[in-house]
Amino acid sequence: MKIEIDLPKQELILKDGTRVLKRYSVSTARRGAGEKNGSFCTPRGRHIVRARIGTGQPAGTVFVRRRPTGEVWTPDLDAKYPGRDWILTRILWLSGCETGKNRLGDVDTMRRYIYIHGSPESAEMGKPGSIGCVRMHNGDIVELFDLVPPYTEVEIRG
Repeated sequence: MKIEIDLPKQELILKDGTRVLKRYSVSTARRGAGEKNGSFCTPRGRHIVRARIGTGQPAGTVFVRRRPTGEVWTPDLDAKYPGRDWILTRILWLSGCETGKNRLGDVDTMRRYIYIHGSPESAEMGKPGSIGCVRMHNGDIVELFDLVPPYTEVEIRG
């Protein structure tokens, strides 16, 4: 199993060998590609799914610091916290595999808290909009989460 993320196409592809199993429209960083800490960009290169967080949580579960808050996202909750960067439903926490590019020092993907995660259904997919993470619709992240084990390879291109 392998995940490929195409930044220009804003697409996540799940593969088994060379066979495409699923394609998902995603939203990556508004500021584009980049590896530096504090850049608010999506890091490129080879990664792995280092942690899977949210097993069994209901769709729309709100996470802060990778822990469920007890809230479930609603438009009313969204209105109460305008501008909040919602991390919902499931988290696939990425770790870089290329020392000096996306691992260790000031380019460490894991220390930058870069995830593939759910987002409000109102979040637009297919165009950049995040602050570095890879956003997906909640139904899509639940499906992907259930298909990928820990240490699944993730290649981010663009």
